[in-house]
Amino acid sequence: MARRSRHRLLLLLLRYLVVALGYHKAYGVSAPKDPKVVTAIEYQEVILACKYPKKTIAFRLEWKKLGPSVSFVYYQQALQGDFKDRAELIDFSIRIKNVTRNDAGNYRCEISAPSEQGQNLEEDTVTLEVLVAPAVPSCEVPSSALSGAVVELRCQDKEGNPRPEYTWFKDGVPLLWNPKLGSQSINSSYTMNTKSGTLQFNTVSKLDSGEYSCEARNAVGHRRCSGKRMQVDDRNLSGIITAVVIVAVVISICGFGVCYAQRKGYFSKEASFQKSSSASKDTTSENDFKHTKSFVI
Repeated sequence: MARRSRHRLLLLLLRYLVVALGYHKAYGVSAPKDPKVVTAIEYQEVILACKYPKKTIAFRLEWKKLGPSVSFVYYQQALQGDFKDRAELIDFSIRIKNVTRNDAGNYRCEISAPSEQGQNLEEDTVTLEVLVAPAVPSCEVPSSALSGAVVELRCQDKEGNPRPEYTWFKDGVPLLWNPKLGSQSINSSYTMNTKSGTLQFNTVSKLDSGEYSCEARNAVGHRRCSGKRMQVDDRNLSGIITAVVIVAVVISICGFGVCYAQRKGYFSKEASFQKSSSASKDTTSENDFKHTKSFVI
């Protein structure tokens, strides 16, 4: 009995699958497809494939580039826009002869054809990724620095895709990302970030003087900026000490002069002179007032 019930259950499942497949075929409902990703190098060719079982006489094909505003790539049996001069249609697929970074994005092909049950619609989505080689990176290298200071060199590229990694060179020799790994490195105070492109000297020394250049590299290519020289000079400690001594001597002389003047009474004489002059002025003004009063009377 258990075996018979199992057979009946299997038969019911098979009948359900047959009915479901028949419904799917009759009404032309296409199963959703995972979007394909196509990778191409800039200025080379790429094919955006749209697979369809067979061509029919009355089929209609459209290619669209998706985004904030949908644009036609192939419409009314003709390529549109700048694809006219650098693309061609192969069956249902599009071959772009000279792909650019602006072509990156999501594309969708739509095929409609008549069937026994009505109009059948098929869709396929393709994602195009364009790999771009780095341009010549911009390098910021200070021309001079004082020993013991913190100095940072910068390198950046804005065009490479995928984002490039950076390597710094001193006098044409590549610097290790970790200076402690190499015994040939004399100065081990720098830190190089291969992702951001910075080269930082925590305590720069005179031995770090030289010509520095930076290279940006990704899977497509690499470019290097021209070398720039950085000169590191020692701090002039003797000059600083001499200046401090001269300032101290000048302050001492001024203080000695003030003390000497106070001892000689120059400041007291000047104060008494100011008091006598102010008293004479008051007396004069009082006499003038009395004279004016008597004159009025």
